Amino acid sequence: MQPSPKSILNQVFGWEEFRPVQEQVIQAVVEGKDTLALMPTGGGKSLCYQVPGLVKEGICIVVSPLIALMKDQVDQLRSKGVLAAAVFSGMSYKEIDRTLDNCVHGDYKFLYVSPERLKSELFLERFKQMNVNLIAVDEAHCISQWGHDFRPSYLEISAIRVFQPEVKVLALTATATPQVEQEILERLEMKSPAVFRQSFARENLSFSVRLAENKLEKGKEILSRVDGTAIWYVRNRQATHQIAKALNQLGVKAGAYHAGMKMDLRNQQQEAWMKNQFRVMVSTNAFGMGIDKPDVRVVIHSDLPENLENYYQEAGRAGRDGKKSFAVILSNEEDMELLLKRADLVYPPLDFVKKVYQCLANYFRIAVGSNMLSSFDFEWSSFAETYNLGVLETFYALKVLEEEGFIGISESFFSPSKLHILVSPQQLYEVQISHAALDPLVKLLLRTYGGNLFSEYLKINESKLAKNLETSEAKVIKSLQLLAKLEVMDYEERKDKPQITFLTSRYDAGKLPLNFKRIELRRELTKSKANEMVTYTRQKVLCRTQFIQEYFGEHTDKQCGVCDWCVAQKKDPTKESSRLKSAVLETLKQEAGLVLEKLMEKMKVSDADFFLKLLREMLDEGLLTRDVGGKFNIEKR
Repeated sequence: MQPSPKSILNQVFGWEEFRPVQEQVIQAVVEGKDTLALMPTGGGKSLCYQVPGLVKEGICIVVSPLIALMKDQVDQLRSKGVLAAAVFSGMSYKEIDRTLDNCVHGDYKFLYVSPERLKSELFLERFKQMNVNLIAVDEAHCISQWGHDFRPSYLEISAIRVFQPEVKVLALTATATPQVEQEILERLEMKSPAVFRQSFARENLSFSVRLAENKLEKGKEILSRVDGTAIWYVRNRQATHQIAKALNQLGVKAGAYHAGMKMDLRNQQQEAWMKNQFRVMVSTNAFGMGIDKPDVRVVIHSDLPENLENYYQEAGRAGRDGKKSFAVILSNEEDMELLLKRADLVYPPLDFVKKVYQCLANYFRIAVGSNMLSSFDFEWSSFAETYNLGVLETFYALKVLEEEGFIGISESFFSPSKLHILVSPQQLYEVQISHAALDPLVKLLLRTYGGNLFSEYLKINESKLAKNLETSEAKVIKSLQLLAKLEVMDYEERKDKPQITFLTSRYDAGKLPLNFKRIELRRELTKSKANEMVTYTRQKVLCRTQFIQEYFGEHTDKQCGVCDWCVAQKKDPTKESSRLKSAVLETLKQEAGLVLEKLMEKMKVSDADFFLKLLREMLDEGLLTRDVGGKFNIEKR
């Protein structure tokens, strides 16, 4: 008899009750339905596949593009006694082979896999043999060309369903417009799907925009008025250090975090912040994904995110405990113009994209037709300098190559050293006799890590081994390298650098099959999303939460009551009415002759009754005219 979802929630995860929508999603999955769940950041998406994966017999395949998140979840599940593994860029062929073998023949319950691995023969052959109980697709918006983070490798997910057609799919995302939602359902070939939408409204989260020239001063003012932990997001790495230093000088304990920092320092900073040893984490958007700190009271952005999807996810890291929290943008006209200019640069000329691809091939000495799914350490800024390419232009060209499915780039993440014994115990004993100098290390490895070294790759710590052997870490590493050379063990040394993976065999750069039509579509989409971000920042006519809800296709007349617009409306309704009238005049100045529905759409009005009353006042005051066709215009004087 299979366990109930509630018992798994209690016994494995230690929670008494499910969060809103979680239980319904889990029940649909357990009942064997293809399921789509739109759940905002902090909604507890991972439990939606982890609980059914443990309820049902077999293994759950989790597709995710976030390597650091995969590693964290594997570690968390293993700490709860659940066998879980991950396959992603940077792993050796042997390690992937052994991991997949264990998922076929072992008692593994979860296999996390990056999407580019789905089309490899090695994965497909083992996938056919696995007893799969569910395919969970995290960050499902990546499958849509209308999404903000499209990845062609996600299109491989529907292709693997052919090999296990009875297995159901659970798709999860925090940010999907109606257009993206529809494409997810179609691309994943969902049949009679159960669709769950949790409201994008966060009743405890107050959204605000503060126009400010001196952002440090304004940010300090906000932090002095709101107690508790904070995240301060900036666009570039240098700014993380500058603002953290300035805050410390002003008496606010702060740390910096970005992907260019050494991994041990990043981990130290994250741990100190999690333990409240300092109050504010000043970070690029490299920080926050998968961080479960429920008591963040304020999230500040002093640079505008590229789109509302990114902003909503990052802002949503505040107030996960349900208590009142704040998401504040500090901006000015210069910032808004800069964002719109950047949107024009995101898709560089295709000749430049091809040039960057050719330089990559030269950089890693890759021949045409070779190196499919090969991974290398990669610092893109150093690469750009080597070939005298513009650093920012190169970054955007690499993103285009990634979107087109030629490469995959992962931020630096710490991957500890791993070891797997390739020979039998008897053969290992013979090596110990013939290489006496290696005998103490082999005995210590078996004593410390046990017989599982023969069946799987285990994390090892060279410094601890060296301490026990009373020798240097360098000598331990040298001995492990010798054991690997003797083909007794497979030794994967630790990594903490960004990785680039060539997802296809190398093309001749001149014949690189770029999808011109899709690139043009996404260029226009990027500009459109940047414009929406600027509109959100500038607008003074609508509740902030309503604006976000409308953007994601959730229509409502309910105002949040806690954003800056709602608070101002409560304080002085006359003033807000005056602002709205000015906005109507400005809209009609830009585009005259709008009918009511078009005017409401342009201004993102959700409260039709209030808006009609306002327009009647403007007509009575002689500010507007309305012709027989119902078109509104500014009264000429």
